[in-house]
Amino acid sequence: MVNDMQVKLIETYSHKGEGYNPFLIRKGWQVAQLNYIPEQGINSILKIDVHPNTDEAFILLAGTAVLIAAARLTNNISYEMTNMEQGVVYNIPRGTWHNIAMKEDAQVIIIENDNTHQNDFGYYYLEESQKKALYQQIANELK
Repeated sequence: MVNDMQVKLIETYSHKGEGYNPFLIRKGWQVAQLNYIPEQGINSILKIDVHPNTDEAFILLAGTAVLIAAARLTNNISYEMTNMEQGVVYNIPRGTWHNIAMKEDAQVIIIENDNTHQNDFGYYYLEESQKKALYQQIANELK
């Protein structure tokens, strides 16, 4: 009987602090949690991210978050976004610009290729006019 040896068969992971924490990393994949930080605030998004080599899946655990996908052609950006629902899996395909706008109570699980956060990303910093347009669209999504 395995339990006679006091082997723990169920591993548990959680992230209680702010920000991003990849806490379960295995060969080929990882699970991370993103909790609210001011840079992810509803009116604080400064950039969009892209992962050229991996999809990225998101699951809202708690709170309010808007998942943002962006089509970027030089400085012209168009957005598709959704007010995330708890328990729904959302996928951002590789090569798609994206970010998450969060309220202070938001917690999101992220599933992606291992070490995506270390070597498979790019950033585009939004200009002031692009930020204003994004914040307005986020506000409309939350209505």
